[in-house]
Amino acid sequence: MAQRIGYPVLVRPSYVLGGRAMVIAYDEEMVRHYMREAVNFSHDRPVLVDRFLEDATEVDVDALSDGDEVLIAGVMEHIEEAGVHSGDSSCVLPAPSLPAVTVATIEDYTVRLAKALKVIGLMNVQYAVQNGVVYVLEVNPRASRTVPYVSKATGVPLPKIAVGLMWGRKLKDYAHLTGGISSGTLPVPQYFVKSPVFPFNKFPGVDPALGPEMRSTGEVMGVGVNFGEAFLKAQISAGSPLPEKGTVFISVNDRHKAAAVDVARCFSALGFKLVATRGTAAALRAAGLESKMVFKVNEGRPNVVDLLKGGSIQLAIYTTAGQPAFLDEKVIRRAAVTYRVPCITTLSGAKAAADAVAARLRDPVRVWSLQEIHGAARPTAP
Repeated sequence: MAQRIGYPVLVRPSYVLGGRAMVIAYDEEMVRHYMREAVNFSHDRPVLVDRFLEDATEVDVDALSDGDEVLIAGVMEHIEEAGVHSGDSSCVLPAPSLPAVTVATIEDYTVRLAKALKVIGLMNVQYAVQNGVVYVLEVNPRASRTVPYVSKATGVPLPKIAVGLMWGRKLKDYAHLTGGISSGTLPVPQYFVKSPVFPFNKFPGVDPALGPEMRSTGEVMGVGVNFGEAFLKAQISAGSPLPEKGTVFISVNDRHKAAAVDVARCFSALGFKLVATRGTAAALRAAGLESKMVFKVNEGRPNVVDLLKGGSIQLAIYTTAGQPAFLDEKVIRRAAVTYRVPCITTLSGAKAAADAVAARLRDPVRVWSLQEIHGAARPTAP
């Protein structure tokens, strides 16, 4: 079946929560290995095999419906690409990089789904956007974990309205809470970033690489007049403050090298020094960026773990090759956790971090209450 669908595929047991035991398989051997282990999670239940969209942008949408009209509360763009569990991915409202035509398509699909499914109350839809094509991943006729976040961002009490709709009231009855809007999409006055909180520093030796299985234990929200400021404040709140200067270590697989050059150029322009493993360092030098080559763990010493231990690295960017992580990869990421060095395992997350650092160097950290944001004195997003 996996060969017929086409690799990579997402394999997962039935009836599990939080992406438990989900794996992205890139070849037949990975699928066979998974099937040998799946009995531990699925027992007599079937194992599901789905096509996996690589390098796709995931989008979350929360909406309210009274059976006649549909009010879209928020179109949230995930910062990490598809393949990272939605509970482990940061997301931003409004979507900063989706083209207007894509957002319009997502809004249209959401309205059509709500009406076709006869949803009364809250609904959550997860989409993936790849090469301009919008795919529907799943539709849940219920509240999602993003509802409190979207309620704060829009200033609209979504659960309160949803309960009223389920009791038979209409969206127009809540015009006093929605700013007079009973259909369409709610506006947001600033950028709002939801970021997960991970327990990695409490579990020595754990690998912080993100994937389809949810690992976060909480979430926070950052607010700013631009995306970088909002993401920066979310990371501070999540206990993962980003450095304002120092050295960035970068090591990525071949598929990510072009994107890594762009990220490295951003950090270099901000005054950071660059350290990279052999292949990544060669790609950076070929692009005209000065970087110091450092050994991997199995190549000799001093290696990257020695630099992490010695405090010579302030930020680590280390992506996987999609395959099960080699021991060397795990050792490096685990060392970053042990020595409290922020470790980013996706290139999209690294780009967001660069935007956040740029915002911190450019602007002061500004603080507003939610009342100020949604009141008469609210600041305007650029």
